[in-house]
Amino acid sequence: MKNFLAVFTGSTEATARWEALTESERQARHAAGFKAWGDWVAKNQSTIVESGAPLGSTKKVSPAGIADIRNHLAAFTIVRAESHSDAAKLFEGHPHFALFPGEGVEVMECLAIPTK
Repeated sequence: MKNFLAVFTGSTEATARWEALTESERQARHAAGFKAWGDWVAKNQSTIVESGAPLGSTKKVSPAGIADIRNHLAAFTIVRAESHSDAAKLFEGHPHFALFPGEGVEVMECLAIPTK
């Protein structure tokens, strides 16, 4: 079994669509989304290594210093699966797409740190 990092992504356009909803529509989708997300977690509990969390604003640290930036990262979780394909399949139909302003889930293997 291998560990895979899943990064939930969104965009400015998706956020704009979310913000265009009425407050009552957002609240209803928010409540339904968190219930659906909880159901997804319960269904996949045996594969979840780290449930993760939503991600806030970003600062980029580089040789030029520290700067505020914007990216498309919205949340993360870590799962365990036999293969990259198996890990990706865990996120098909995820509530991130149906109820929240999500546009994708990027799934990548967490590789071992080389020892030599």
